[in-house]
Amino acid sequence: MLAERVKTWTEEWKQEDESKVLRRQLTLRFGPLLSWAEQRLSQASEAELECWTDRVLDAQALDANFADQN
Repeated sequence: MLAERVKTWTEEWKQEDESKVLRRQLTLRFGPLLSWAEQRLSQASEAELECWTDRVLDAQALDANFADQN
């Protein structure tokens, strides 16, 4: 049971770190983040964070970074 808890904590910390790095990258590229972007980051899944982190290199605008991919 403790091992499961440690695994959960580790995953949560990793996701928080990914979110912090992405927040920093977005702020450096686009300036201070709008509230809707902050909200998206705080509610993002690991897969979304990974996708958005890749997009920050090519996105021309903040909203394009978060656009749904079809």
